[in-house]
Amino acid sequence: MPDDLQPDVLRMELIELGDAFRAYQRRPEPDLAVLAELHDRKARAFTAWAAVTDDASLREEAERAETAARTTREMNANRLGVTADGDGPAVERLLTRAQAVHGRTVLEHVRVHAPLPDAEARLAVLMLTLRAARAGTGNVTGQDLLGWLQGDAERVLQQLVDVGWLRLPEDVSADDALTSRPEEPTQVTVPTLLPVEPRLFCFGKVTRARLSGWAQKVVGDRKLRKKKAGAATRLLAVYTAAHSRPDGRLGSTGEDAGLALDVVASFCAVRPEEVAEHTALLVAAGWLTEESDTAGGRLRGRLAERVLPLSGLL
Repeated sequence: MPDDLQPDVLRMELIELGDAFRAYQRRPEPDLAVLAELHDRKARAFTAWAAVTDDASLREEAERAETAARTTREMNANRLGVTADGDGPAVERLLTRAQAVHGRTVLEHVRVHAPLPDAEARLAVLMLTLRAARAGTGNVTGQDLLGWLQGDAERVLQQLVDVGWLRLPEDVSADDALTSRPEEPTQVTVPTLLPVEPRLFCFGKVTRARLSGWAQKVVGDRKLRKKKAGAATRLLAVYTAAHSRPDGRLGSTGEDAGLALDVVASFCAVRPEEVAEHTALLVAAGWLTEESDTAGGRLRGRLAERVLPLSGLL
């Protein structure tokens, strides 16, 4: 940039813009919305600079900045699961698209490797896996366990200990774990999740906490609790949330729209013909819309608007 560039306001904007890009590069975390605004500023500044100097290369640089701004906004919208042009109300998502991918990896691991066949144990395995996914250990309280499993909590916990999937501290019984309070939680160990190379799940502490919180919001949903939804129904709620697109529709598009009923049933620890019953319960609880059905061996439908923030952003 020439030192004698006029007008001064343009020269100062170009100097400030350079400082702003350098400051952005030093940020500890990227912010695509901020980066898109910087590209917009660059496009405006270089357009003005080209008008002053009649330099074609500056006009080309301005066009590249416009393209970069548009692409960055599309990337940000894709990450957040909202429309880039702002049409319709934006939905604040609990998970990013990348976090949701990790979540589906955990769900598939639980579907394949859960040590016990019943839905109550499957739900406990899912929630405990998310607590212990990083270090193989995690903290739980009695409130957690009773919220997930109600009256089955002690039985399920003891079964998981008996088959060796779960370890409690030496001086803690399953009954003791049910009385642990938030200020003194029980630290549980899942031996199969203890750190080895390569790690079973490749995500960090923030993603682990976000996934655990996401699953907790699903299984603790107020309307599901009000309908006294059992473990299989809540597992279906988790699975449908994780496998929905930004608009809430389940699964992929086209001829294979929806979710394969046998895979859904396998995750929920029920028979494929029983998925319809649990789908109806989710419709009654306002989790799925009334268009949902299980015809043709696939679960099709859409998340209700109230639970769109929990969508897995397929």
